[in-house]
Amino acid sequence: MPAGIRDSVVVIGAGPAGLAAAWELVRLGLHPVIVEAGSRVGGIARTEVYKGYRFDVGGHRFFTQNEEVQQLWEEMLGAEFLTVPRLSRIYYRGRFYSYPLELGNALCNLGPLESVRVGLSYVWAKLFPTRPEATFEHWVTNRFGTRLYHAFFGPYTEKVWGIPGSAIGADWAAQRIRGLSLRTTVLNAVLGSSTARSLIREFQYPRLGPGMMWERFAAMVEAHGGEVRMGTEAVAVRRVEGDRWEVVCREGGRESILHGGHVISSMPLPTLLARLEPAPPAAVAAAAERLRHRAMLVVGLMVRRAELFPDNWIYVHSPDVSVGRIQNFRNWSRDLVPDPETSSLGLEYFCSEDDALWRLADADLIDLAGRELTMLGLANASEVVDGAVIRQPKAYPVYDGEYKAHLAVIQEYFATVSGLQTIGRNGLHRYNNQDHSMLTGIFAARNLCGGRHDLWNVNTEASYHEERLAPEQFE
Repeated sequence: MPAGIRDSVVVIGAGPAGLAAAWELVRLGLHPVIVEAGSRVGGIARTEVYKGYRFDVGGHRFFTQNEEVQQLWEEMLGAEFLTVPRLSRIYYRGRFYSYPLELGNALCNLGPLESVRVGLSYVWAKLFPTRPEATFEHWVTNRFGTRLYHAFFGPYTEKVWGIPGSAIGADWAAQRIRGLSLRTTVLNAVLGSSTARSLIREFQYPRLGPGMMWERFAAMVEAHGGEVRMGTEAVAVRRVEGDRWEVVCREGGRESILHGGHVISSMPLPTLLARLEPAPPAAVAAAAERLRHRAMLVVGLMVRRAELFPDNWIYVHSPDVSVGRIQNFRNWSRDLVPDPETSSLGLEYFCSEDDALWRLADADLIDLAGRELTMLGLANASEVVDGAVIRQPKAYPVYDGEYKAHLAVIQEYFATVSGLQTIGRNGLHRYNNQDHSMLTGIFAARNLCGGRHDLWNVNTEASYHEERLAPEQFE
């Protein structure tokens, strides 16, 4: 065991990555201290509660092909870990498209003329693909054709990211929808069986929402000697005495210092680098400042009707409304909804932290969500009895055309800094799912005891990608 590691290991952030790291640390006989600025564990995978209604921040399915992660989930929750049938659809031009694709449904909605155009567009893309394949638009068009790109992929992508597909890197598409094409999607529809692993018909989910999983992780960490300090913000991360570290924490207006032999951080890279002492070189700080994130608003609505629609979630491609995705929490777990005569919905709005949508008052957002539900024909605004707004800054790291160059500068710098590892979605600026975020935390803990895991490459050459059609990317 390296010198100094017998001291506390400070873990910044109590999301899936930080909690998995802390759990692995206690299993290795080390003493982790987690500091979390928020009031709930789970990060973006937490569950918020309002008047007994439980709202998932983003709709988090539990699906993995990593046996170690799967075993961990099952050990933590046992019978509380439900298997849920999956139903999701796409709303486009006033019609609902089944996903995975059902051939009859798609042809009926598109109509014969548009179906022929889609087919011809696909053939053209196969004969004359765009090279080099530099952007998200190039990547999708080469596999689905221009017609489907502009109908399904482009509008939704721009709604989520606030930038056109031509400004997003192709590597993001390769990571999130790897292995799918129009051919495999149609084959699945014709044959009635999945030819790609993304087209799953069920998933697992904690009975009381994803936060239930992370609350159990936190309880287990504390039961085995670790510490979880909520409402505690890491305001400075300071290297002292060579490879030793101290983290300056602020809790309730008071500051304290945690001393550790190592720091594992899931804090967003721009925030972490701004709080490092001594400060990183100017070029590294500038690269961090140029990394971009997308924020999300979840408007949770309680609706006076037990059955609204059968889907777990619906992707809304219509440009007539601002909402991007709608979760029907009753269809994830009945126990998320305390009153069986009601339903609860989560309407997700993608935005930037400084734009007009983010600045809207909660009451205005609730009114907007009610109006848009009415426009979509999913419920009437008059049926909405109450609501709550959840604001999630830095929900999604943006894969714009410049991020790889900026990230390379940061990675090169961190290679020279010992005793500090970054993990998770924001700590690596990588759009990982829960299982891959957990693995970065687990591997970081093992690195303290002689492991040689490259955290930056988790989910690049992984044994599993839940291959998926574009609308499914935003989890």
